[in-house]
Amino acid sequence: MLGNVVRVAAVAASGGGGRLGSSAAGAMLTSRTFLKRTRAGAVVKVVREHYLRDDIPCGAAACRLCGARPVGAGLEARPAGAGSHLCPGPHYLLPDTNLLLHQIDILEDPVIKNVIVLQTVLQEVRNRSAPVYKRVRDMIANPEKHFYSFTNEHHRETYIEQEQGENSNDRNDRAIRVAVKWYNEHLKKMKNEENIQVIFLTNDRNNKEKALEEGITAYTCEEYIKSLMANPDLVDRLACISDEGKEIESGKIFFPEHLPLSKLQQGIKSGIYLQGTYRASRDNYLEATVWVHGDAEENKELKASVNKNMLRPTGKVVGIIKRNWRPFCGMLSKSQIKEARRHLFTPADRRIPRIRIETRQADTLEGQRIIVAIDGWPRNSRYPNGHFVKNLGNAGDKETETEVLLLEHDVPHQPFSQAVLSFLPKMPWSITEKDMKYREDLRQLCVCSVDPPGCTDIDDALHCRELENGNLEVGVHIADVSHFIRPGNALDEESAKRGTTVYLCEKRIDMVPELLSSNLCSLRSNVDRLAFSCIWEMNHKAEILKTRFTKSVINSKASLTYAEAQMRIDSAGMNDDVTTSLRGLNKLAKILKKKRIDNGALTLSSPEVRFHMDSETHDPIDLQTKELKETNSMVEEFMLLANISVAQKIYDEFSEFALLRKHPAPPPSNYDILVKAAKSKNLEIKTDSAKALAESLDKAESPAFPYLNTLLRILTTRCMMQAVYFCSGMDNDFHHYGLASPIYTHFTSPIRRYADIIVHRLLAVAIGADSTYPELTDKHKLADLCKNLNYRHKMAQYAQRASVAFHTQLFFKTKGEVNEDAYILFVRKNAIVVLIPKYGLEGTVFFEEKDKTKPRLDYNSEVPSLTVEDTTFRIFDKVKVNIMLDASNIQHQKIRMVLVEPKIPGKDVPANPTTEASVSNEPEKKKKKLQK
Repeated sequence: MLGNVVRVAAVAASGGGGRLGSSAAGAMLTSRTFLKRTRAGAVVKVVREHYLRDDIPCGAAACRLCGARPVGAGLEARPAGAGSHLCPGPHYLLPDTNLLLHQIDILEDPVIKNVIVLQTVLQEVRNRSAPVYKRVRDMIANPEKHFYSFTNEHHRETYIEQEQGENSNDRNDRAIRVAVKWYNEHLKKMKNEENIQVIFLTNDRNNKEKALEEGITAYTCEEYIKSLMANPDLVDRLACISDEGKEIESGKIFFPEHLPLSKLQQGIKSGIYLQGTYRASRDNYLEATVWVHGDAEENKELKASVNKNMLRPTGKVVGIIKRNWRPFCGMLSKSQIKEARRHLFTPADRRIPRIRIETRQADTLEGQRIIVAIDGWPRNSRYPNGHFVKNLGNAGDKETETEVLLLEHDVPHQPFSQAVLSFLPKMPWSITEKDMKYREDLRQLCVCSVDPPGCTDIDDALHCRELENGNLEVGVHIADVSHFIRPGNALDEESAKRGTTVYLCEKRIDMVPELLSSNLCSLRSNVDRLAFSCIWEMNHKAEILKTRFTKSVINSKASLTYAEAQMRIDSAGMNDDVTTSLRGLNKLAKILKKKRIDNGALTLSSPEVRFHMDSETHDPIDLQTKELKETNSMVEEFMLLANISVAQKIYDEFSEFALLRKHPAPPPSNYDILVKAAKSKNLEIKTDSAKALAESLDKAESPAFPYLNTLLRILTTRCMMQAVYFCSGMDNDFHHYGLASPIYTHFTSPIRRYADIIVHRLLAVAIGADSTYPELTDKHKLADLCKNLNYRHKMAQYAQRASVAFHTQLFFKTKGEVNEDAYILFVRKNAIVVLIPKYGLEGTVFFEEKDKTKPRLDYNSEVPSLTVEDTTFRIFDKVKVNIMLDASNIQHQKIRMVLVEPKIPGKDVPANPTTEASVSNEPEKKKKKLQK
């Protein structure tokens, strides 16, 4: 039986070309009907109607023929001639789809203004490249650029239907030409003195020829850009694409040709080929893994077909379905040929090959960090072709290197746009009666926060007090960021895109604007703040008797550092309310931690360092490992407990849509190195379960070697899998291995993690404090969000490590060479990897050097050990190394380590280090490959 009629009307949106009122003239052009079956099994009739309008404005500010005014800045009334010798008169530019996709770097330059972006073009760009689409939308929104989006598909005089036998691509090309012709005829009717012309830009040879035949003024992007006499450097930013006929090398074929897409799709369908995501190794560009897509059954068959002697299946790339090219930071390798324009660019990321670019600015760009984009890679060229995008500044400069670090790790760090900032609360801000709806007043509680020194984004606070019945009330109060960031607006979308706050050594890249992160959402002392509270009633054995959640308003009585809180707990003379609360929390935290460990939770170790900066230069003047206090553990225990309690609540209410966090158990092979390392010290590590691992780590101690247990825990950390966010309705394994918890989420840091904001929204709906919205209960959208959050979290970790590495280099550049004690963490075939506890620094000591006699090496993978001449090195052995900054390669400066003790016969030992900076001026050496 036929169900309801669903009428889908295609109309011109107000954001796409004109401000359309209720009196706007509109007429339906076509009506197409088809039947569609719903998930419930009902059949509905769908009618698609296409409406055309007469009142969509052309966008020119001087136009009086168009009834409605354009949205935004629109096109300038008197566009400058832009200094083009091809078209010296005033003109607007109208690019086609491919030009927008490939020459976006050119169009973003401030010189290029007054560009008409057709709806046809914008839709095609949206379908083919989300990043480019966003960049185009940003230009349209920028009033200084005067980019105008014209809704040609709903304009009565520019809409065309597809002809019989015409493919969609040809139809769209024709639609673009029709729009150019209409614009030029329309502008002539304005009878303006300037005689404004619309110039069609296309790199498609056929499209250009047809345009010229139809009397349209058309140029390639290269022709137009080269005609801009006042901006010759803009030519460097032209993308080098094959359509422009730029074959770099001819003759010899360097790479086998990839299979065409049709054959790839056929092969994937039949099972001959496997589709997956290619990931090059961060340590060795000659190694990579492919994460195969598809269901678990297919992957089991793949594993079963592998030779038993092989650790992993191997294969070769036969085709690329989708590329993930991005702009790359690096330095120009200037050609030695005089006045040459072709040069090689060396990316900072060693996994990326050198890129051939053309530039007239080689002398200026020497010694600079620049950005280059890849345009293509012909199979008869050793290098991909690319173009210059931007100069970042002098290599080695702190600001420049920080910018490179953020760009290379894809950390969004641009200032927040006005569109985003417009959704911030107006100042001065205060709590209103409306804010108190569904909210409990907890300002009377003795709440305090405990954080690292200098912390301004305080998103958690605690309290503990004794109840009349003798039990204890414990509260974790979290900043109510979701009160200020509402679903779907620009502020929410930007926060979701950023995903996390990134903490570098001397700066913080906020996920949310500073007004929220350091002020209105920060739970500072002695000010009223909105919070989301998780409150337990516990007995003195830390057993939870009741749990409740409430939105609240709090007034923190103290903002303490970990050291200050510890001093209060330890001081016999302090007995004020804050100190009493802290002592109660600390006592309960110790019981909670013991319970977790008894259940099999792991206590691992990772060397973290803290830099002490010069107050004027902001250069690192001291480097030491962070010291953890009892209060660190106290805060951690209650954050973990709150996260577990909230996870259970949102899962109970939203079994299909809860945003949770899991930590998969490592495969047994991950523990091989740990088990062998412990065995070499006559210790046994059991890895059957997290509990067995935790217990054996506790027992693995040596009175003669106190640091051994810490080393074992550091090594255990390296065996772990990555914890990830996921949607409960898209997975059935919720377990958090490291915490030994059956369910877990993130609720306690919404200022710096977007996942926590979603969890707050779910919890608010669960307790009736807020309403739901469609995206919150769409598990597919939530799964996509989790994918981005996992990526952003991983990139933030890499960026933070890179920042530590860079500041470590700055530290040793000033300090000069030093000799320090170290412990061996890993043994390789030609090197040892060591950890220096004093600095929390890890590095590799190689035993083979270029142009020097190679020592006799004997590697034993079973122990594991490496014998160099007659000296044997095993994991956890203590050695002494010389540390210095190797600045011979300005782009890839690194900390160099050389063995001092034990001395290897025939090997040179560095001279006694001085306190002066010691920098090598040797020519760049070829990178050693670390043999695994």
